[in-house]
Parts: sequence; structure tokens; C-alpha cells
Amino acid sequence: MNQSEARDIADAGFAFVAGDPELVGALLAATGAEASDLRAMASRPEFAVFVLDFLLEADERVVDFARSAAIKPERVVIARAVLGGADPW
Repeated sequence: MNQSEARDIADAGFAFVAGDPELVGALLAATGAEASDLRAMASRPEFAVFVLDFLLEADERVVDFARSAAIKPERVVIARAVLGGADPW
């Protein structure tokens, strides 16, 4: 997986979260931010890693996201490693 593919997964993850008010609330609670801060946060490079970490915190979240994105949950883990600068293997 390359950086572009990993970023696409993170972007899809953010869209998934944004589409669920309960997840948005949990994401905001995790950041301590307000809803109005999300756009500014989303423009930061580290936000992609944060979104993937947020999804990976709960099995149900990552499985639901992976199902909606038609990918294996393991791809979310690999994307997180790639964006975090680690070797996923």
C-alpha cells in the first residue's frame, strides 16, 4: 500500500464518521474540539492518522467502516502503519 492509497482509506474513514452523528460526537469528545473545528483539523496531515486510530479503537467501528468501504479491516491497520511512517510488514 502506498501513501495515496492509505490517505484514500483515511479520507473514506472520515466520511464514514461524518455520516454518523454518534461517531462524530465520539470523535469530538476524543479531540476535545467543537464541530466547527473539524474542517481546520481535517486539513492537517496528522488528522488522517487520528481518524484511523479512532476507527481502530473499537472493533465494531473498524469492522463497520471496512464493510461500508468494501475493504478488509486489515487494510485499515496497514493504512495506519503507512501514514504513521511505519513499515506495515
